[in-house]
This record gives sequence, structure tokens and C-alpha cells, in this order.
Amino acid sequence: MKLSPREVEILALVNKGHSNREIGAFLAISKPTVECHIRNIYKKLAVSSRTQAVYEARASGVLP
Repeated sequence: MKLSPREVEILALVNKGHSNREIGAFLAISKPTVECHIRNIYKKLAVSSRTQAVYEARASGVLP
């Protein structure tokens, strides 16, 4: 499944080590909204952690 542009944006911030709260503040969205996006990312990439999500995104070319 393809990630949405917002999911890619959030995953890039996860890759930089930002917390959900920091990502929410940076993007002007709530922490629960960030958590929802991250859950969707996990489902689409078939992973269960932030580290696995970043690894899979890099492996598939979504992240550099």
C-alpha cells in the first residue's frame, strides 16, 4: 500500500527522531492525530515499531 504525502511527511520526522508530540507541534496537528497516522503507517508497511517503519520506508525508497 502506498503512503499518503502526510504519512511520508510524518515518517520523515520520525526518522529524524522526533516524538509524536513534537511532530504534532511542528505540523500544527494534535498528538492523537499523529498517533493515528503512525498506526496507519504501521498497517500499510506491515510493521510494529517506529524503527521497522523507517527501515521499510528506506528499503522501499519512500525515504532516502
